[in-house]
Amino acid sequence: MGCLVSTPSDASGHRRRPGSIGELVVYIPGFRIPKGIDFNQSIGESLPKNLIDRISALHTRIVVMAAQESPVASKSRRRTATRHGGSSSDDLLQALEEYLPVLLGLVEDGRQLRDKVNFVWLNQEDDAEETGMANVWYEVLSVLHLIALLCLSQANALLVPKSHGDGYQPKISEESRRNSVDIFLKASGYLDCAIRQVLPQIGNDMRRELPVDLAEGNLRAISLQALGQAVDLQLGMAIDSPKATLAVKRRLACEMVKYWQQAQDNIAVLPLQDGWGKKHQLFIKWKFLESKAAAYYFHGLILDEGNTEKSHRAAAAALHASEEFLRESKKASDAFNSTSPTSRSPALWGSMKYLSEKIPKDASSKVRINRDLYSQESVIDTAPVLPDFPLALKPDDYQLPQADLSWKRDNKQQQENL
Repeated sequence: MGCLVSTPSDASGHRRRPGSIGELVVYIPGFRIPKGIDFNQSIGESLPKNLIDRISALHTRIVVMAAQESPVASKSRRRTATRHGGSSSDDLLQALEEYLPVLLGLVEDGRQLRDKVNFVWLNQEDDAEETGMANVWYEVLSVLHLIALLCLSQANALLVPKSHGDGYQPKISEESRRNSVDIFLKASGYLDCAIRQVLPQIGNDMRRELPVDLAEGNLRAISLQALGQAVDLQLGMAIDSPKATLAVKRRLACEMVKYWQQAQDNIAVLPLQDGWGKKHQLFIKWKFLESKAAAYYFHGLILDEGNTEKSHRAAAAALHASEEFLRESKKASDAFNSTSPTSRSPALWGSMKYLSEKIPKDASSKVRINRDLYSQESVIDTAPVLPDFPLALKPDDYQLPQADLSWKRDNKQQQENL
């Protein structure tokens, strides 16, 4: 078993805690940042120099780029262009994707190197300043977690409305929304792979020592968050489409409730600290309440299409519940934004712009009509049960890559030298 080193948060370290992270649509927990490693010292005698040099160069590049990207990752901004025409986050993603197959060579083909290198990362949601483990699978897990958060950061950059200063309401193009759905599914896929393929490789004792950033419940919560936000975008596009029926909108809203409910169930049991962790919990609570407001609204409209007094009363109860959840979601939004690091919600757009305008109006109208048609004693106070639909969106089926070809060349050389 690899050794474990955790540094308490009151020790001198370099964890970054910004005071404000600006406007955001997608919550991104602070980036964990890797610390430098002397691979030559730990495995230099076990591998040829060209492999040591390659893995060292890739890791050093990631250390530098992650430290540069971290302070601005959660902030709404246009993606910073690089001299090659891409963006800093794109470059970091590419570096991580190049590093992963080289890293996996340390655990393939029966090599006894998985616990020879001590990998150290700065945490964000855990109370410990940093966590070091001499286990390659810990490094793989950390890399997949960072890739997923980079994806969320890219989605946020696409979805924060850009101010025009011309008096027009902010609007996000359908192309940006569709691209963001794809990005969310990718992010969820990376985390799903981490849960299915990587965590089982780490022994139970060591898994209990993982920072809360990498705890299974946290990985699942972020994965479900990505799916929930993808469905929210789909709901917004359905609302904009004249072809989408009420049944389609209700189904999407009800599925969204289930994603956020599961995310909340996973994160509620984690020992998250103030700061990033507390803010993460509040974000999920906020979005869960918004999803319930949407689901009860569309459920109420469908119930109201019935021809019986019972269905009309149930519709009024559903719309009243929708209004209550909308009110509570606004309180949760305020609590989220005021929690350090502070943030701001951009001007409303998409599904919530529509629902924030429609829910109070339709709920008030329905209650007034029911009061005129039926006796007060017959009004239903309890909200009806929401329909239970199977979840349609699934994470992308991401699989860990094969070990880099340089490892096969190394094996061939070793065999020729025998």
